[in-house]
Amino acid sequence: MRVNEDYTKLLIAISKLSGLFSDNSIPYINYRVVENIFCKAYNAVNLSRSDTAFDAKIDTLGIGLKTFICNSNSKLEKVAEFNTLSRNITNINDYNDKVIKISEIRNDRISMAKRLYQIDNAIYHIVARRENQLILFDDSYDLINVDAINRIIDTPKSLSFFDNQNEYSYNYSKSTLFKRFTIPNDPYIIPVNIIEDPYSLLLKLTEFNDLTVKTNSLIKGVNYVILPLYSYTNGTSRRKYIYEKSGLNQWNADGRKRNSGELYIPIPSQIHKSYPEFFPDRDKIFNLKIPTGEIFNAKVCQDNRKALMTNPNKAMSDWLLRQVLNLKENELATIEKLNDLGIDSVIVSKEDDENFSIDVSKTDSYEIFKDV
Repeated sequence: MRVNEDYTKLLIAISKLSGLFSDNSIPYINYRVVENIFCKAYNAVNLSRSDTAFDAKIDTLGIGLKTFICNSNSKLEKVAEFNTLSRNITNINDYNDKVIKISEIRNDRISMAKRLYQIDNAIYHIVARRENQLILFDDSYDLINVDAINRIIDTPKSLSFFDNQNEYSYNYSKSTLFKRFTIPNDPYIIPVNIIEDPYSLLLKLTEFNDLTVKTNSLIKGVNYVILPLYSYTNGTSRRKYIYEKSGLNQWNADGRKRNSGELYIPIPSQIHKSYPEFFPDRDKIFNLKIPTGEIFNAKVCQDNRKALMTNPNKAMSDWLLRQVLNLKENELATIEKLNDLGIDSVIVSKEDDENFSIDVSKTDSYEIFKDV
């Protein structure tokens, strides 16, 4: 990817302020800052809030953004977390089967993100940091070639393997997959001079009294909520569960003949109780934009406003069941399927009372949302 001037200027500016956080001569840049700078400089779509396989998108190119300290020629860095699946993986006895399971989960998540955001090609863009320097380079973003896996090494702490393109390592205790990133022979190198007294610079900024700052920060219950794609089993030992005849599987309910695309996203009563002004009144139509830019007619409906649906209902199922979850018609959605893909919720963002957007959100997003 061609490095543009705005991008380098912004990286240099934030790197110069590293003294706010550390006395180290290695520039400090938070990974979220890199994501925001990249999207600003390249006018890219920021996908980082969804926590899927890609952090940004330019047209049909998906980009994974990584920043890390790298004092050698290469480094293993995290590319995926499998927290909810750790037990499933460790319970597999044969290390060959473990590698295949890890690879399939990783590939499924990449494929889901490509479907979700209409991505044809993908790369990693790296901001490697070392003493007084930023090193920029791109790296491959491939599916793991399951048929070419070799050089498997299984230890009590990790499981490493190679697929003739990339080196990977799965850390058992962290339930995390790492990929080795290697600095090429011709990277883009940016010298950085860290400001010795960044605080004086910040004090000068206070002189701009008329400075207006525009923010697009998410404010819980005001311009976004998280909705679960699941319900809970009854009884004392409540666990996540997708009922076979409601919610995402409403098409499978008893009674009248139903369309194979009939579904709704559950809206917990606590959402309406805590944020009564977030959603419009029952049956009031509003716009709901999906990540591809397509806009659906949507409404909150059913008793107690418990359901988010689109009109036609098939529009939601074509996106969520077919495109995101990759389910065939009449194939049940399950919590196991969601866990494999690393998602179990959606984030609904609000622009105004008539315009909303929706995207997937990582596993346990709703649990964190409702408890914070």
